[in-house]
Amino acid sequence: MYTFSSKLKTFSLVLMAVGLLGIGYGFYTAPKDIKEVEALLASESHGEHGVAKHEVEKSHEVVATNSESKTHDATEAHEDNAHAEHEAHLTHVLHQLQNKPWAALYVACIFFLLIAMGTLAFYAIQQVAQAGWSPVLFRVMQGITSYLPVGSVLFFIFLLLSGLHFNHLFVWLGEGVTDPKSINYDEIIAGKAGYLNFPFWIVRAAVFLLGWNLYRYYSRKNCLAQDEANDNLNYKKNFKISAGFLVFFIVSESIMSWDWIMSIDPHWFSTLFGWYVFASFFVSGITMIAMVTLYLKSKGYLEHVNTSHIHDLAKFMFGISVFWTYLWFSQFMLIWYADIPEEITYFVTRIQLYNLPFFGAVAMNFLFPLLILINTDFKRITWVLVMAGIVILLGHYIDFFNMIMPGTVGDQWFIGVSEIASILFFLGLFIYVVFTALTKAPLLAKRNPFIEESKHFHY
Repeated sequence: MYTFSSKLKTFSLVLMAVGLLGIGYGFYTAPKDIKEVEALLASESHGEHGVAKHEVEKSHEVVATNSESKTHDATEAHEDNAHAEHEAHLTHVLHQLQNKPWAALYVACIFFLLIAMGTLAFYAIQQVAQAGWSPVLFRVMQGITSYLPVGSVLFFIFLLLSGLHFNHLFVWLGEGVTDPKSINYDEIIAGKAGYLNFPFWIVRAAVFLLGWNLYRYYSRKNCLAQDEANDNLNYKKNFKISAGFLVFFIVSESIMSWDWIMSIDPHWFSTLFGWYVFASFFVSGITMIAMVTLYLKSKGYLEHVNTSHIHDLAKFMFGISVFWTYLWFSQFMLIWYADIPEEITYFVTRIQLYNLPFFGAVAMNFLFPLLILINTDFKRITWVLVMAGIVILLGHYIDFFNMIMPGTVGDQWFIGVSEIASILFFLGLFIYVVFTALTKAPLLAKRNPFIEESKHFHY
């Protein structure tokens, strides 16, 4: 049986405490009104974030210069216009800066939730494929997926808060966007109102989260029951529910990616987006399996896990990284080449405003795994895999950052206290929940029909 070390437990609790303090600081320092935004822009007038303010001030100078050649009434009207535009701009920036701590929390929350989901999908695939190499890793996978119930509750609460207008992350949830009489009316969003409306959206979320958690609960229950059984009935039950789950997962995962990520940019869509999001969290889940396995091996556990098992996990890390890159390039190239204004604006925004994280994610999620993990020997070296795993996980966090931040904070982004604190909090919670779960059952699924094959897996 695994014992949760006091050092690791303390470390996870410290991460959560520091994270909570940083999250609180992020919300506390977010501007509360337009005056605070004006002061902030003024203090940054020599930096990137002062450009908009400078342009507004320039417009006032132009008004003043041209006013001599215009009538008094026209000048006043022009100044009123400039003032209205200035106020609208400040209001927009206010919403973006108020969104920043919310968006940082959202990125970390969904990222760790989907790591558990990626692991659950990989586990279900192993069950249905009747894979002979992986049963010695099943309890590691079940430990990681134990975060799913906790992550689901926190994420669902976040969605409820969004629906109650505690934040402005989802534009289509704004007041009046579907009302033709409102100044906030948006014709495109109104056309999608039959699908993008809060009651239907939150019900879909509840169904997906409940379905995923039910599979996790019953598959683990059957696996534990199989240890004490005299036949393979529980194993056969797991095979059947895993097959059913994978059908449900493929459908729900695609809709989830539209609902929780793509709808942040409701004017844009991509038919590849569901697969793209899947590849990102799937490789993250597999990488997390490898990282937890290597940690447990270093502490003297998982005696039946050998370098061949580690090598196979590394091959999946490499292969799915290449698959993610294929989808990244396919989505980018087709939209960029077609050059349709409604589609291309998504990438123009990210290339112009998020140039470093946008292309940095490609380097971290493709070039680095390609150069390191293509080598067969490197796939069996612990420190190389740990380094590759850290880079891949950080790279896919940046990937989710790129998907979510442009539509929520625009050009008012930077990786600061809110972002780092959110990562620390959810990382600490993840470690605490996962390693606590690993203490609840033996680390070997001893009565799995393929366990002996898995114990002696070598090539």
